[in-house]
Amino acid sequence: MTSPPFQQSSPFTCDIFCRVIDNYGDIGVAWRLARQLATEYGVTVRLIVDDLISFQKLFPAVVPDLAEQSVEGVAVVFWCDTLNLSSASDLIIEAFGCELPPSYLAQMTYRETRPVWINLEYLSAESWVENHHLLPSPHPILPLTKFFFFPGFTPRTGGLIRERDLIAKRDTTALSPNANMLHVLIFGYDWAPAEALLVAIAQTNKHISCSVADGGLGQKLKHWRGTPGKNTPGAAPDVEFHIVSFVAQDKFDYLLWHQDVLFVRGEDSFVRAQWAAKPFVWQVYPQAHGVHLIKMDAFLGRYCAGLAAPVEAAVRELWRAWNDPNTQEIGPVWAAFVDQLPVLNAHAKRWAHHLSEMPDLASNLLSFYGKNVKI
Repeated sequence: MTSPPFQQSSPFTCDIFCRVIDNYGDIGVAWRLARQLATEYGVTVRLIVDDLISFQKLFPAVVPDLAEQSVEGVAVVFWCDTLNLSSASDLIIEAFGCELPPSYLAQMTYRETRPVWINLEYLSAESWVENHHLLPSPHPILPLTKFFFFPGFTPRTGGLIRERDLIAKRDTTALSPNANMLHVLIFGYDWAPAEALLVAIAQTNKHISCSVADGGLGQKLKHWRGTPGKNTPGAAPDVEFHIVSFVAQDKFDYLLWHQDVLFVRGEDSFVRAQWAAKPFVWQVYPQAHGVHLIKMDAFLGRYCAGLAAPVEAAVRELWRAWNDPNTQEIGPVWAAFVDQLPVLNAHAKRWAHHLSEMPDLASNLLSFYGKNVKI
């Protein structure tokens, strides 16, 4: 069932713990959630994170060498080996199974009222997520219970991060499609078949503006385009090629809104591409034994529901070619995808609207807290 909107009856505190594994997805999600809880719901939030340098890339106001600081109304604490917080909060969010320090677990047991303890999991569209969402996990020794909380795409999951003003800002800012011009953003992992994609893009019957996010993939393409003797997309007169420097999180949505087709990677960008309501291709974080392809297919099963067979095939084949380049050449499937763009534009808007009719992740978390705070 859909959670009712959260009604705050009294002030309370929240601690969010985050370890940055690699890239920016973990801290990206944790920061969005921390700021939304503080600014939209008035929750007193501490964000405890072990990598302030990565955090600063996403939000430049962060000072990497401070043990504690206040950022946008959120208390940011550096998670070092000697971390010793004097008290535990009412709501505790352990992002992506990062495991709380033993000293903090002890603080949780000292409280007169047991805190609500959440393990915020990674996003998945797989059906088993609905059955595991909100399952309790009692601590084997301490009198504490942790609850698994799964973000997701159905009312039986925790929803997606969506700030209150996000849709309105998008609708007043987003670029409208141009029949003669196509803006393409490529943000992917290094192993993506990007050279083949650029060759295919260059053969599109439109003027192309191709923006590639800086980083390993961007530098590889920049070098490749400059290699003499290559049949590069730069040889095509109607292709503009840009390397886009890393942008802070607050500017990322604007970057997406001013494109026509999005290639994105990871979890946070995956969600923002859907809110952008643009045709997109997701490069899933690679996992052993092709597990990431199972996650991809699970999402496509939901996303493609209701699409005509040729449109669904265009989407699935391009996603598969981008995530598993051993299966097929990307050139023909890119052309089929572009042919379906008018339909896919409308579909992307319907999908974003469908998602926006469900409660967002922050309100679902707070509703769960409200129901369980007296346990």
